[in-house]
Amino acid sequence: MKFTLLTLCALLLLGVYCGTQSSRPLPPGLRHAQELEAMTEGSVSPAGAPRSPVDTKALQRDADELADLAASVPGGVKNVNKGLLAKDLLQKLKQIEKLSKHLRSELNR
Repeated sequence: MKFTLLTLCALLLLGVYCGTQSSRPLPPGLRHAQELEAMTEGSVSPAGAPRSPVDTKALQRDADELADLAASVPGGVKNVNKGLLAKDLLQKLKQIEKLSKHLRSELNR
């Protein structure tokens, strides 16, 4: 009886030990993503330096321009459906892309 109880306890401890050993390590990409997420939650940039002040007036101007350009796109697309391509539609789309990238980079600093 004592032998089987001792054997049972040993098997139980071995099972717990083996269960903890089989956990897989995080893939490098996931670990890197978690590190980046942790850095963006803090108030310092990835380089460790404090954030530089943001020119809020310039950002607001860019955001307003972006909104105006984006509002003009649906009308241009309706004309494309009719077979008419507005000359400046592609330029507007490029400007939208440029402004959105600029805003995103300024806000991520």
